[in-house]
Amino acid sequence: MTIRLYVPRDAAAVACGADEVVVALKIAAIAAKFDIEIVRNGSRGLHWLEPLVEVVTPEGRIGYGPVEPEDAAALIAAFAGDGSHKLRVGKPEELPFLKRQTRLTFARVGIVDPRDLDDYKAHGGLKGLEKAIALGPAAIVEEVTKAGLRGRGGAGFPTGIKWKTVADAKIDRKNPADRKYIVCNADEGDSGTFADRMLMEGDPFCLIEGMAIAGVATGATKGFVYIRSEYPHAVAAMNAAIDKARRANILGTKILGSSYVFDMEVRVGAGAYVCGEETSLLESLEGNRGTVRAKPPLPAHKGLFGKPTVINNVLSLATVPVIVADGAEAYRNFGMGRSRGTMPIQLAGNLRYGGLFETAFGITLGELIDDIGGGCSTGRPVRAVQVGGPLGAYFPRELFDTPFDYEAFAARDGLIGHGGIVVFDVTVDMRRQARFAMEFCAIESCGKCTPCRVGAVRGAETIDKIIAGKEVARNIAVIEDLCQTMKFGSLCALGGFTPYPVLSAIRHFPEDFHGTPLRVAAE
Repeated sequence: MTIRLYVPRDAAAVACGADEVVVALKIAAIAAKFDIEIVRNGSRGLHWLEPLVEVVTPEGRIGYGPVEPEDAAALIAAFAGDGSHKLRVGKPEELPFLKRQTRLTFARVGIVDPRDLDDYKAHGGLKGLEKAIALGPAAIVEEVTKAGLRGRGGAGFPTGIKWKTVADAKIDRKNPADRKYIVCNADEGDSGTFADRMLMEGDPFCLIEGMAIAGVATGATKGFVYIRSEYPHAVAAMNAAIDKARRANILGTKILGSSYVFDMEVRVGAGAYVCGEETSLLESLEGNRGTVRAKPPLPAHKGLFGKPTVINNVLSLATVPVIVADGAEAYRNFGMGRSRGTMPIQLAGNLRYGGLFETAFGITLGELIDDIGGGCSTGRPVRAVQVGGPLGAYFPRELFDTPFDYEAFAARDGLIGHGGIVVFDVTVDMRRQARFAMEFCAIESCGKCTPCRVGAVRGAETIDKIIAGKEVARNIAVIEDLCQTMKFGSLCALGGFTPYPVLSAIRHFPEDFHGTPLRVAAE
C-alpha cells in the first residue's frame, strides 16, 4: 500500500526546510521499505507549524509539524503504525486557527496540488469561468458589482466599476492591433504581506481563471501578471500553470470552446517598491523605468500601451471565480457596511501564531492580535500594531476595538491596505519607526515629484534631530507640516501615505517623542 503525503512547496515552508524534509522522508521510506507518494501542495498558512507534513488516512488528512529532517524516520514509523507521534496536530482544519476562518479566496490553498489541473477541477475549479461564458460580459460585470468586491491591493476601489469602465471603453475595431488588457498587480512589497505569493504558489489556476473571466467581461484579449523578482517560486508556479491552462484550452483562442479569446503571460519586475503603484507598474511593463504617471487619464481609459486596461490585485482577481460561481448575493452575505465578503489577513511580526487568516470583514483588531494571533511571541505586552504595510498607521491598544473595515480604519486615520498586520511589543521605539517610514520613502521614491523625493529626506533628517533631543517641539511641528505637504502634494500613494505611520506614531505614542521613551528594556 502506498501512503500519500503532502509537504508544501510554498516559499515560507521551503525557507523552514520543507525541501530537506522531503528528501529525508524519501530516504527514510526506502530504508523502511515503505511506499510513499509525496504531493507538494501550497501552505495552509499556519506558519508556526511549517513545514507541516500531512498524511492521508481513512479519517482524512492528519498533520504533523513543525517537522525537521531528523524527524523523518520516526514519522515514517508512525505512518506505518497507529500514527502516534509528538508532532501530530490532528486534522489541520480542526485547529482553531483554521476552524475560525471563512476561506473563499483561499478555499483550495493547501488542499490541492497547485501543478495538477485535474485536482483544481475536482475542487470546484473552472465553474466560475464556465458560468461566466454562459452569462456574457454585461452580466458578469453586474455580478461583480453587486457582490461589492473592492480592490484588495490597498485602495479599496470597487472592482465592478473599474471593469465596467474598461468594458464600455471604445477601441478602433478596424485596427487589429488595438486591444484591451488585464494586468494583475502581483508586486507584493509591503512588510508583513504574503497572501499574493501564497495564492500564486498554492492555487495558480484560480488566478488564471479570474483573469480569464475579467477578459470575457471587459473584452480584453491579453493579460499580464507582474510579479516581483523576489518571488521566484511564484513565477515558476504561474508559468507552469499558464502552460497547462493553454494546453487545456482555458487560455488562447476559443477558451473552453467559446467564441472568447484570452491569453496571458508572466512579467518579472526588478524589485522597485513604487512599481506596486499601478501607473509605475504600467511604465515598467512597457519597458520603461518605473515612474508614476499623472492622472487623469486613468488606466481604465488609457493604460498599458495607451489602451483601456483593468489593473487588479491578485486577491481581487482570484476572488472573482467564487463570486461568479456562487452568485453575488452569497458573497455579499459576508462582511459589514461597504466592506463585503472576506479579507485574507496576514498576521506577522512579534506574534505567537503568525500566518494567513481569511475571514469576513468586521472582526476587530484586538480579536486578530490577542485571540487568533496569541499575542507577542516574546511574552511581553503588545504596544503597537501597524496595519497596511510600511505606509500604514500605527495603532495602540486603545484602538484595538476597531473593526477590520475600510471605512472604520479610515475614520481613525488608518489604512487596511493589503491586509498585512505587523505586531510590536513594548520594546519598540516609535521615534525610530517614524524615521523608518521617511527613510523607506526616500529610498523607494521614483523621484518624479518634489514632495516625495525631497520631503522624505528632510523628514528623516528632522526626526534624527528629535531623537537627538534638539528643539523637539519645534521639529515635531516641522514634521507635521511636512506630512501635510507630502499627503496632499505627492503624485501617488508612496509619498501620500508616508505621513500615516509618522503622524500616528507622534499622536498615539507622544511619550517617545517628548521625553524618555516608556519602553521595557529587552531582557
